[in-house]
Amino acid sequence: MLLMMSSDNSKSSANTLRSLIFTPSTSAHSPPSATLSVLDQLLLPHETKYIPIRCVQDAWSVIRTMQIRGAPLIAIVAVLGLAVDLTSYPSTIRQLEGLGVDEIKRVIVEKMEYLKTSRPTAVNVFNAMEELSTTILADSSLTTREELLSALMTHASYMLERDVSDNRSIGSHGADEILAKVDERTNVRVITICNTGSLATAGWGTALGVARELCSRGRMEGIACLETRPYNQGSRLTAYEILTEKMPNPCLLCDSMISSYLATKGSSNTVCIVGADRVCANGDTANKIGTFQLAIVAKEFGVDFYVASPFTTLDVKLKSGKEIEIEERPPGELLESSGAPKDMKCWNPGFDVTPAAYITGIITEKGVVRRSEDGTLDVEGFVEKMS
Repeated sequence: MLLMMSSDNSKSSANTLRSLIFTPSTSAHSPPSATLSVLDQLLLPHETKYIPIRCVQDAWSVIRTMQIRGAPLIAIVAVLGLAVDLTSYPSTIRQLEGLGVDEIKRVIVEKMEYLKTSRPTAVNVFNAMEELSTTILADSSLTTREELLSALMTHASYMLERDVSDNRSIGSHGADEILAKVDERTNVRVITICNTGSLATAGWGTALGVARELCSRGRMEGIACLETRPYNQGSRLTAYEILTEKMPNPCLLCDSMISSYLATKGSSNTVCIVGADRVCANGDTANKIGTFQLAIVAKEFGVDFYVASPFTTLDVKLKSGKEIEIEERPPGELLESSGAPKDMKCWNPGFDVTPAAYITGIITEKGVVRRSEDGTLDVEGFVEKMS
């Protein structure tokens, strides 16, 4: 597995790649502090370079420019970046000197609101900031600056560890769900899009984590990943993880090849597994641009189409995908990667919304949202039951 965790509590079997390195202070006799660096994913797979994150501005920048990406990882980097800023960045430390706890909380809220402007489509960062607000900022027992910042650092570290644990549970639930539909002697062929592995999370992955679990059980026949234009997260990142993991029978596809691929190579043991940046109350799901196209083709060929995402991605405040704000990326990202004339007009949404009607089920660390008797995906009911 390509692990991306902080200190000695996680190991990488490949030992070559970590999406982030977070090192909190272990001294019990000094104020909390930490260092954070993140892997510049725009340079992969040809160069491995880590970027130091010293403050919330640094965290905002690497999220916005997609030097790090993936909804779970965005949330973790935002949380850890906030913790590092408040405890270790000299400018912020000077800013907090002499302030009371209530004033410090106001500074923290301002920084949290700033981080939420980095990428609007992924709900995970919003939920992460809300979690910090309800567990730390609302705690009246934290009466000193040291207590407040120590509690925030501790909870940030906990959220990092929890992300990996949740991803492993997603993988287990997903593998159970998929294998229940095939003969015990039949292995599964997986198709995925974008990158949903260790590089998109704090470790293990969501959709690619399901593939990892299938591999660990000896039940995956092969895996195909879509290139994922225009940033090529599939060809640059997922293909890299697949080869590093030595997954069986890997295959890279251009996004436009999926119809022909399923028409000529699809079979009853083929399944699509994708990630998600936001899932609405009715099951409509926002994910990387091209996911909706994959879902349409999968349905046409009778291929099951699963979404694998953390429970925190389920946003029941939004009733349907029509309410999701879709981020539009700079035109240059498309023009530069396509070789088009620089003055060509283009449209470059970062995400699309797959209607629930195309989704077989939604895999989370708490279980699988399956279709109700009326054929709908009751995400709202699932959240209420599991919360």
